[in-house]
Amino acid sequence: MELVYGRPENRSKRNLAVDGTIAVPRIAVIRIFNHYVPSRSLGLLAGEITMVFLSFGIAILLSFRGQASLILFDHLVFFRFFLVAFIGFLCAHYFELYDLGRLSRTNDAYPRILLIIGILALLSATFQRLFPALLMDRNVYPLGFFLLAVTLLFWRWLYLKLILLPFFRERVFLIGSGQRASRIFDMILTRAELGMDVVGWMREESEPLPTEATAGALRNFVNERAVTRIIVAMKDRRTGMPVEELLALKLHGIRVDDGTSLLEKMSGKIEVDELHPSWMIFGDGFRFGGQYRHILRLVSIFLALFLTILTLPFLPVIYLLIKLTSRGPALYKQKRVGLGQCTFDCYKFRTMRQDAEADSGPTWASDDDPRITRVGHFLRRTRLDEIPQLWNVLKGDMGFVGPRPERPEFTKKLNSQIRYYNLRHFVRPGLTGWAQINYGYGSSVEEAKEKLRYDLYYVRNVSVMLDLLIVFYTIRAVIIGRGVR
Repeated sequence: MELVYGRPENRSKRNLAVDGTIAVPRIAVIRIFNHYVPSRSLGLLAGEITMVFLSFGIAILLSFRGQASLILFDHLVFFRFFLVAFIGFLCAHYFELYDLGRLSRTNDAYPRILLIIGILALLSATFQRLFPALLMDRNVYPLGFFLLAVTLLFWRWLYLKLILLPFFRERVFLIGSGQRASRIFDMILTRAELGMDVVGWMREESEPLPTEATAGALRNFVNERAVTRIIVAMKDRRTGMPVEELLALKLHGIRVDDGTSLLEKMSGKIEVDELHPSWMIFGDGFRFGGQYRHILRLVSIFLALFLTILTLPFLPVIYLLIKLTSRGPALYKQKRVGLGQCTFDCYKFRTMRQDAEADSGPTWASDDDPRITRVGHFLRRTRLDEIPQLWNVLKGDMGFVGPRPERPEFTKKLNSQIRYYNLRHFVRPGLTGWAQINYGYGSSVEEAKEKLRYDLYYVRNVSVMLDLLIVFYTIRAVIIGRGVR
């Protein structure tokens, strides 16, 4: 083993913890509906909801004075507060205000918050005109929204400062080498919002040291540097891993994490490069009972029927636009690989020239692909080209949520080059999925491998609520045009 001490000069200042400071262990993620949610995002949301109630509560106190107590205890008032908080949450979600990793490095949050306050004020004025029962004193809402703007800006600034304080950060010791350990180190280094600082890294050498020597070095380092979390990312745990020492440290309050599981929780994907089959066999997830499949199927049918009814008025318009702007049929079908690696005909609105693959054969679409028509660009950006796939969902070829179905020519190639690629075929392919909302389309073997990491996360954690969460995120992806090619 090679013991490497954390070097502050090689790390981001935002990720730097002062040596000697004992960080209080924090729960980095919380599992909700089979999905890992960063606890810091939940803390940010809880604070914002509190700011809504606080701001409008103060506005009522200032507007009604002596009668404020009677109004504050009216259940309709709390309903109004909750409505403002809920609509504000939806707006913040679609403005990506809960992406702490990106917003902690920029000042984008503050103008977006002011824009959301403007939207809320406009909606409030509209609702009051349509529903007079929502009307209180005419000064409450203007004063409430002014106070809300001040408190939200202050809360966001304070929260981003608090989560970077050494007291709220964990001091991490990393054990292992290889791609998995490097990914963990890079993730902690670049994502200050995780609340971790690497203070030491014990790398594996070609000839590992005896377990006793490793255990002694680990014990001394943990005591000297006040480590609060140990991450084990060793390629081979059969030799060199100090099992007894790790157990003793865990019993003394030091958190010990498996590197693969930690990456899954923090990144929403599963690494396949150094993945042990035993982790999938003995760990949670990767289970699909017959009754559970039926429930997912019913949810898919309901969502497909609802979306079919919603999009019916657009079908004639889309058909005419395609026919008037390019030669060829408006609707086409293409072979795709589905559940159990069985092929089926996938239907789509045509977005490319009719002879797009006449010379090249099956080819992945790329950014600014010259084969895509002008109308096709719009249809792809809005995902309207995929409306006919609702028929595939109703037929049972696809689910509403699942890994994106790939063409047989590509599937054969990817199966031979990417380990565990066939696992994505144990669930129905989907109209949308975890990989689509987090990564988008893939046009190479490496991109397909990255998508597989997200697909495996979905396959491992599949649930009805996770499907509904993916649908919720898909709406945002369609609105902002992310993941389109």
